[in-house]
Amino acid sequence: MILDFKKKRSRLQKITFFGLPLVLIGGWFYPLIGFILLGCMLGALGVALYKGRAWCDWMCPRGSYYDLFIKKLSRGREIPEFFKKTGVRISIILILFSVLGSQIYLHWGDWSAVGKAFVIVLTVTTLVGTVLGIVYQQRIWCHICPMGSFSNLLSEGKYPLVIKDSCTNCKVCAKACPMQLRPYSFKEAGIVGDNDCIKCSICVTMCPQKALSFNDKKAA
Repeated sequence: MILDFKKKRSRLQKITFFGLPLVLIGGWFYPLIGFILLGCMLGALGVALYKGRAWCDWMCPRGSYYDLFIKKLSRGREIPEFFKKTGVRISIILILFSVLGSQIYLHWGDWSAVGKAFVIVLTVTTLVGTVLGIVYQQRIWCHICPMGSFSNLLSEGKYPLVIKDSCTNCKVCAKACPMQLRPYSFKEAGIVGDNDCIKCSICVTMCPQKALSFNDKKAA
């Protein structure tokens, strides 16, 4: 069951991953391809409205890239709390959107130039995320990704991860989580209260007690 789950998730990520090189490489030759990034941004927000950060699991091409490739190179270290602070997230949002916004303003009407601005931002942030992913843990960028942060804000109460009383605090869920969350720590509340959960179901599959599930009825 666990092996089948991993293969299925990997297959889905291999499909969406190709969106990343399409924009990163193709976008430099055909800048209009850069607008695909805008589509991904809107997709992340749209999914967050009803299913939390589920987009970040396998629908996000860059998230798939981190899991499929950077994980193999990563040192797998604990993500520093610095990268999870609200102030850091807001700073990244302001910096990136200021850069992108100014380029859109300056080149408004020249859609190739605007598309190239998206390509440049994606290229720089992917390089940063790759380096950080290798030095620390593959999904570290997901904690400061602007769209991930916006999705975090929209995810409150959406498709919650429920924890049953059968949880024994074995911490297998924390070891399996690609976002390095600690589901077991929310046992008393009965629902994981961390909106950075990407709904990947890895912890659900790995839990030896079958104490985790995504079930809105149990959360009610």
